[in-house]
Amino acid sequence: MKLYREKVLSIIMAALAEDLGTGDITSSALFEKDINVIANIFANEECVVCGLDVARWVFNAVDEKINFMPLCDDGCNVKKGKKIASITGSAKGILSAERTALNFLGRLSGVATLTGKFTKKVKGARAKIFDTRKTTPGWRVLEKYAVRIGGGCNHRMGLWDGVLIKDNHLQCLQLTVKGEKLNNIKRAVEAARKKGYKNIEVEAEDIKEYKAALGAGADIIMLDNMKVDDVKKAVKMKKRSRVALEVSGGITLDNVSKYAKTKIDRISIGFLTHSAPSIDFSLDLC
Repeated sequence: MKLYREKVLSIIMAALAEDLGTGDITSSALFEKDINVIANIFANEECVVCGLDVARWVFNAVDEKINFMPLCDDGCNVKKGKKIASITGSAKGILSAERTALNFLGRLSGVATLTGKFTKKVKGARAKIFDTRKTTPGWRVLEKYAVRIGGGCNHRMGLWDGVLIKDNHLQCLQLTVKGEKLNNIKRAVEAARKKGYKNIEVEAEDIKEYKAALGAGADIIMLDNMKVDDVKKAVKMKKRSRVALEVSGGITLDNVSKYAKTKIDRISIGFLTHSAPSIDFSLDLC
């Protein structure tokens, strides 16, 4: 579950450039001579911590001599007021990196915390919580890491690493190939299979489309915005197939356990990344 620095360094540098611009003029105006200080980062609310390595890389990108010491690990559940990191080094460097580091911690911990709430709701069920591609542009590798830290699973990283035949694909196919939508589901799966792709997923909006996807030999079928009763029907039909079933659309903390009880395999939730509230952290000098 390790996050590699080289994969996120460009994101960090872009964030620092956005905040620092030509330099921290306040610190430069106030401190003619730099001094070493000690600072601590505190969680101002209960959360699942995520992004400690990223925060450390931010401080070191500003000043490699800054020492960032985490006092817990990513994935730890902490209470309000918990000290999660201690930092020593240049006052100017720490103050220059402070907001960017806290922004990363807040956003990633928010995603991890929300994911953790969903995973707790389905504990003991077969269903696993998955994310989607509804991520902040440029932050996908980070936000999907935060989902994993929160106990969730990653759906495909992008368009390049998984075939997912959605409604709009089928609509476009109808413009070029005559025939009913249900027949085009089979054509789409066959076309992807001929290209050698595996784990082909099809989005189904109702039971008819679900049956067509089953008949087409899809490996994964996403039940999009289906009611719990229809999902139950789909699960019963699944006994005649080894296909994995996924539900998506309209999933909330209030209803996720109901869907999990249908014995579905996967629950994908865009809300994890597009609507997770940031966690409030603060940096205080000793």
